[in-house]
Amino acid sequence: MATHLVTGAGSGIGAAVAERLAERGDDLWLLVRDAGRAAQLRERFPDARTLVGDLSDPARLSWAFSHQSVPPQLDSLIHVAGVVELGAVGETPVTTWQHQLNVNAVSPAELTRLMLPALRTARGRVVFVNSGAGLRVSPEWGSYAASKFAVRAIADALREEERAHGVRVTTVYPGRTATPMQEKVHQQEGAHYDASQWIEPASIATAILAAIDLPHDADLTELTIRPGA
Repeated sequence: MATHLVTGAGSGIGAAVAERLAERGDDLWLLVRDAGRAAQLRERFPDARTLVGDLSDPARLSWAFSHQSVPPQLDSLIHVAGVVELGAVGETPVTTWQHQLNVNAVSPAELTRLMLPALRTARGRVVFVNSGAGLRVSPEWGSYAASKFAVRAIADALREEERAHGVRVTTVYPGRTATPMQEKVHQQEGAHYDASQWIEPASIATAILAAIDLPHDADLTELTIRPGA
């Protein structure tokens, strides 16, 4: 039975991944921001264990984990949680930059650092769910894209650094996916939201599971997924 730690399991892609892993009986750990969220997710995933840590405050993750049990080995660490705020560079306050960078980039880097011993023990895989904004930037997307470009750099460096330890790294670049985050993006854009136009979270989950299940004779390093319609 494989062991996985998933962030962002409360909705969207993270929830779809957690559901698939739970259905097949894997050992599931879910990172949550507080005890209240932990209770909610344990109702949805009764066999899962929770690990409390606030991604908006990466400097405190190590302290938080020192007061909890953490997985001794991990077959995968799947980074899905994220935040998005659109706005022109000239109108984006520093707090917005810092929040997106903390949640989307710095905390995944710190969480990975803290979980590396467990990943090395299992020769596991780290999956970063990035974004099309991690490959190209559009107007009003500067601060969010900056955080996702940072994630790309983290993943690329980690892939080479951990190769000798047997830890593999996959970056997934989904296009627009029918999630609560996408609905928020449409609201910020002032656009009508039609979930049927976009990728189903379950389709992204299928790709992520293909990556974590890939035998060690092959490596899936990057995967770009776009809406099929």
